[in-house]
Amino acid sequence: MSVTTVPIRPIAKGSLTKYWIGIAFVLIAAGTLAWIGTADIRAKYQSNEAFLAGNGENKGVETTESGLQFQTIKAGEGPSPTDNDVTLIAYKGTLRDGTVFDQNEQAPLPVAGVVPGFSEALKKMQKGGQYKIWIPSELGYGAEDRTNPQTGAVEMPGNSVLIFEVTLRDYISREEFEKGMAEMRKQQEAAAKNGAGAAGAQGLPPEVRAQLEAQMRGQGQ
Repeated sequence: MSVTTVPIRPIAKGSLTKYWIGIAFVLIAAGTLAWIGTADIRAKYQSNEAFLAGNGENKGVETTESGLQFQTIKAGEGPSPTDNDVTLIAYKGTLRDGTVFDQNEQAPLPVAGVVPGFSEALKKMQKGGQYKIWIPSELGYGAEDRTNPQTGAVEMPGNSVLIFEVTLRDYISREEFEKGMAEMRKQQEAAAKNGAGAAGAQGLPPEVRAQLEAQMRGQGQ
């Protein structure tokens, strides 16, 4: 019985080097993909404490004594708002998994009329600045689920970390704001008497004014 052998052709020196480089590249690429995959899983399932601890190590992220995490994307100018001011901001709020739960391009918000973490963050901002903030649940909406009052569906699970991208467009004092609101009410009353209706008055949309007035009344009690 005879055995037919098929000789393996020798690999040239240059080709051998390229061969090992190719193997190394494949291994490195596979390792990177595995790390990215693990990082995604870790970010999705790790605890809020672990998530915030890891996030706090990222470049430019400041963790305050309260636990708020704050990052300046673009610096603004001038002094920062105080509890006695009403801000005009653009913002987008997301959960850890990227779900957008709220956003607005032009929202008037009293500094002292929002959740503690957001209030603290506003007081660190400057006009024209862009920021990213991470609010632990204890500085946000706490452990209770927030549900849609019409449907009863859970819109925000309890113990959620709130992540916001915020641009501080402008702010005025609460006194100035209240004077402006009073003037707008006079304009509405005058427009109604003249038959123009409330829509003829200049200023904020009625639902925004109603919300802010409720917040102001709550703070004054």
